[in-house]
Amino acid sequence: MFSHIYIGVTDFPRAFTFYSCIAEALGLTLKFLEPEKPWAGWMQAGIARPLLLIGQPYDGNIATSGNGHMVALLAPNRITVDKCYDIGLARGGTDEGRPGLRPEYHPNYYGAYFRDPDGNKLCVCCHDPDPDHDA
Repeated sequence: MFSHIYIGVTDFPRAFTFYSCIAEALGLTLKFLEPEKPWAGWMQAGIARPLLLIGQPYDGNIATSGNGHMVALLAPNRITVDKCYDIGLARGGTDEGRPGLRPEYHPNYYGAYFRDPDGNKLCVCCHDPDPDHDA
Protein backbone atom coordinates (compact mmCIF):
# COMPACT_ATOMS: atom_id res chain seq x y z
CA MET A 1 0.00 0.00 0.00
CA PHE A 2 2.82 2.45 0.79
CA SER A 3 5.90 3.28 -1.21
CA HIS A 4 7.59 5.17 1.60
CA ILE A 5 7.06 7.30 4.65
CA TYR A 6 9.23 10.41 5.07
CA ILE A 7 9.62 11.91 8.55
CA GLY A 8 11.03 15.43 8.76
CA VAL A 9 13.71 16.03 11.40
CA THR A 10 15.61 19.07 12.65
CA ASP A 11 18.81 17.48 13.98
CA PHE A 12 19.82 14.77 11.52
CA PRO A 13 22.60 13.10 13.57
CA ARG A 14 20.32 12.88 16.62
CA ALA A 15 17.42 11.59 14.51
CA PHE A 16 19.63 9.07 12.70
CA THR A 17 20.77 7.61 16.03
CA PHE A 18 17.16 7.48 17.29
CA TYR A 19 15.70 5.84 14.18
CA SER A 20 18.67 3.51 13.62
CA CYS A 21 18.02 1.90 17.00
CA ILE A 22 14.30 1.53 16.33
CA ALA A 23 14.95 0.15 12.82
CA GLU A 24 17.46 -2.36 14.15
CA ALA A 25 14.99 -3.61 16.75
CA LEU A 26 12.40 -4.04 13.97
CA GLY A 27 14.86 -5.96 11.81
CA LEU A 28 15.08 -3.25 9.15
CA THR A 29 18.20 -2.77 7.02
CA LEU A 30 19.80 0.57 6.24
CA LYS A 31 19.28 1.11 2.51
CA PHE A 32 21.15 4.41 2.29
CA LEU A 33 22.68 7.17 4.38
CA GLU A 34 23.52 10.56 2.84
CA PRO A 35 24.44 12.90 5.70
CA GLU A 36 25.35 15.69 3.28
CA LYS A 37 21.70 16.00 2.08
CA PRO A 38 20.84 14.96 4.94
CA TRP A 39 18.61 11.90 4.70
CA ALA A 40 18.55 8.14 5.31
CA GLY A 41 16.26 5.22 4.60
CA TRP A 42 15.58 1.71 5.89
CA MET A 43 13.88 -1.30 4.33
CA GLN A 44 13.05 -4.91 5.08
CA ALA A 45 15.94 -7.11 3.98
CA GLY A 46 15.49 -8.05 0.34
CA ILE A 47 12.29 -6.01 -0.09
CA ALA A 48 12.62 -2.70 -1.95
CA ARG A 49 9.44 -1.09 -0.61
CA PRO A 50 8.07 0.29 1.61
CA LEU A 51 10.83 2.53 2.91
CA LEU A 52 11.09 4.41 6.17
CA LEU A 53 12.87 7.71 5.42
CA ILE A 54 14.09 10.55 7.63
CA GLY A 55 15.63 13.86 6.68
CA GLN A 56 15.35 17.59 6.66
CA PRO A 57 12.32 18.97 4.80
CA TYR A 58 12.91 19.51 1.09
CA ASP A 59 11.65 23.10 1.27
CA GLY A 60 14.52 24.03 3.60
CA ASN A 61 12.22 25.13 6.41
CA ILE A 62 12.38 23.69 9.91
CA ALA A 63 10.65 20.34 10.45
CA THR A 64 7.55 20.50 12.61
CA SER A 65 5.39 17.70 13.94
CA GLY A 66 1.74 17.63 12.96
CA ASN A 67 -1.24 17.29 15.21
CA GLY A 68 -3.20 14.20 14.27
CA HIS A 69 -0.64 12.36 12.18
CA MET A 70 1.25 9.31 13.34
CA VAL A 71 3.53 6.74 11.77
CA ALA A 72 2.82 3.18 12.91
CA LEU A 73 5.62 0.65 12.50
CA LEU A 74 4.79 -3.04 12.39
CA ALA A 75 6.61 -5.27 14.88
CA PRO A 76 6.88 -9.07 14.51
CA ASN A 77 5.88 -9.66 18.14
CA ARG A 78 4.97 -7.99 21.42
CA ILE A 79 8.49 -8.27 22.83
CA THR A 80 9.72 -6.09 19.95
CA VAL A 81 7.00 -3.52 20.69
CA ASP A 82 8.25 -3.31 24.28
CA LYS A 83 11.88 -3.07 23.12
CA CYS A 84 11.20 -0.28 20.62
CA TYR A 85 9.27 1.72 23.22
CA ASP A 86 12.16 1.41 25.69
CA ILE A 87 14.70 2.35 23.00
CA GLY A 88 12.61 5.34 21.95
CA LEU A 89 12.43 6.75 25.45
CA ALA A 90 16.12 6.02 26.13
CA ARG A 91 17.07 7.92 22.94
CA GLY A 92 15.21 11.12 23.82
CA GLY A 93 11.65 10.25 22.88
CA THR A 94 8.65 11.00 25.08
CA ASP A 95 5.84 8.71 26.20
CA GLU A 96 2.44 8.84 24.49
CA GLY A 97 1.15 5.48 25.72
CA ARG A 98 2.94 2.55 27.33
CA PRO A 99 3.01 -0.84 25.57
CA GLY A 100 -0.14 -2.84 26.05
CA LEU A 101 -3.23 -4.36 24.54
CA ARG A 102 -5.66 -1.95 22.90
CA PRO A 103 -8.79 -4.13 22.59
CA GLU A 104 -10.78 -1.12 21.36
CA TYR A 105 -8.95 -1.63 18.02
CA HIS A 106 -9.13 -5.44 17.99
CA PRO A 107 -8.51 -8.23 20.54
CA ASN A 108 -4.85 -8.84 19.60
CA TYR A 109 -3.73 -5.24 18.97
CA TYR A 110 -0.65 -4.62 21.10
CA GLY A 111 0.93 -1.21 20.70
CA ALA A 112 3.15 1.45 22.21
CA TYR A 113 3.11 5.17 21.44
CA PHE A 114 5.91 7.69 21.75
CA ARG A 115 7.28 10.81 20.10
CA ASP A 116 10.71 11.18 18.59
CA PRO A 117 12.96 14.05 19.75
CA ASP A 118 11.36 16.32 17.09
CA GLY A 119 7.84 15.59 18.36
CA ASN A 120 6.76 13.22 15.57
CA LYS A 121 4.29 10.69 16.95
CA LEU A 122 5.20 7.04 16.44
CA CYS A 123 3.47 3.79 17.18
CA VAL A 124 5.06 0.37 17.17
CA CYS A 125 2.44 -2.37 17.10
CA CYS A 126 1.83 -6.07 16.66
CA HIS A 127 -1.48 -7.51 15.48
CA ASP A 128 -0.77 -11.15 16.27
CA PRO A 129 -1.91 -13.13 19.32
CA ASP A 130 0.61 -13.66 22.10
CA PRO A 131 1.82 -17.25 21.55
CA ASP A 132 2.73 -17.63 25.25
CA HIS A 133 -0.79 -16.80 26.41
CA ASP A 134 -3.08 -17.54 23.47
CA ALA A 135 -1.77 -20.98 22.42
